[in-house]
Amino acid sequence: MIVRDSLTSLIDAQPDMKVVAGIGSAGKAMEACRTSSPDLVLMDVRTEHNENGIVAADKLRTVFPEIKVIIMTGMPEITYLDSARKAGVDSFLYKNVHSETLLTTIRSTMEGYGTFPGKSPSVLPGNLTFTKTEINVLKLVCKAKSRKEIAKELIMSEGSVKAVITNILNKTGYDSIMKFAVYAVSNGYILPDD
Repeated sequence: MIVRDSLTSLIDAQPDMKVVAGIGSAGKAMEACRTSSPDLVLMDVRTEHNENGIVAADKLRTVFPEIKVIIMTGMPEITYLDSARKAGVDSFLYKNVHSETLLTTIRSTMEGYGTFPGKSPSVLPGNLTFTKTEINVLKLVCKAKSRKEIAKELIMSEGSVKAVITNILNKTGYDSIMKFAVYAVSNGYILPDD
């Protein structure tokens, strides 16, 4: 609530901007757009009741293609950036930006220019990056799926799943995929339910 109030004050203080609605729930975004007719929606990835802002943005883009959407997050989850792009959002920001960067991004987004970071932030050793397959396997490991279940869900052989897990362990230096899964979840790099 404090963050939303601060953003509202910052935006309303601009001569060329006005906040027409401030809500805490991604689930209420559609109704707020119907009643308030905004030109742009600034939405957090995680809203009240643990709702997913990217999913809500995807729905908004379908129903209101003329509304610009900027997604913000303070979490380093490694799939948010790609998910936001797939949802068709116009811009994406991490919350550690200065207020001037936020305001510039809002203005440039309204002018038709998208702003996206080059990559998700990483504090993992060596700024590790994972392939899409590694991320998919890791998400299922974080859901306590067995190799057999992962293979079935991703339409892979168990040997291929084992090879992907070995690659993840080699990249991270961990000796157990479960230890790394606990680390990744506890630090916000993987949110199994997304």
